[in-house]
Amino acid sequence: MSMARACSLTELDDRKPLAVELGEEDTPVVLVRDGEQVHALRDVCSHAEISLSEGDVSKRGIECWLHGSCFDLRTGAPSSPPATEPVDVFAVELRDGDVFVDVAVTTN
Repeated sequence: MSMARACSLTELDDRKPLAVELGEEDTPVVLVRDGEQVHALRDVCSHAEISLSEGDVSKRGIECWLHGSCFDLRTGAPSSPPATEPVDVFAVELRDGDVFVDVAVTTN
């Protein structure tokens, strides 16, 4: 695994998305804190290539603001149309108060 530091855990508010770019290719990633757990997904809606970090987070997942597709934070699977394809989900590790993400490997 090639974990890269994304941010400090204190920078993440509960259920408020944070956009970061990680890795050699500046992969767009959206981070979402849900209590003590942090999720990392590709910050691009699979339906219309819109930044998911501009959407809202609910118990259902993160919703694309443009067409309303909602994606599960754990699996990246869409739970509402028009998206039919999942978004990539990345491995997250919490270390000493920092959030590390591996954008080279997806977990879905």
